[in-house]
Amino acid sequence: MLDLSHKKLDVYQIALKLMKEVYKATRLFPGKEQFVLISQIRRAATSVPANIAEGFGRWNARDFARFSAIASGSLRELETHLMIVQRLGYLDRVAVEAALHAADDLSKMLYRMRRRVLANIAASEQKQQFQSHTTSKAV
Repeated sequence: MLDLSHKKLDVYQIALKLMKEVYKATRLFPGKEQFVLISQIRRAATSVPANIAEGFGRWNARDFARFSAIASGSLRELETHLMIVQRLGYLDRVAVEAALHAADDLSKMLYRMRRRVLANIAASEQKQQFQSHTTSKAV
């Protein structure tokens, strides 16, 4: 049986791992940030795997590419929040650098995946144009 699931994607699994690490790190933040930075950081972190899953679940390559781009945007938002919390002294430089490195690796994976999806779309459209052009000449 063919198992077509977003759960099998490495990029999805890595996004979940990063999200879990972000949740652990934000537990150490001051209570006054509970409804401000913590909320925003966690939302951005959960948005990455959620958008990968939603795009995959649309069963449409264009939607998958679009949701991959949205996931990438959320990842960049997360990176910005991490730099902010380092400057505010809520996380140390080593912890932030590790998270930023993981986010950068994930960003590269998302970019490559999206590029492959878009290339497949272009190839499919080119094939359809060729087939319709040769069919119309045959008539």
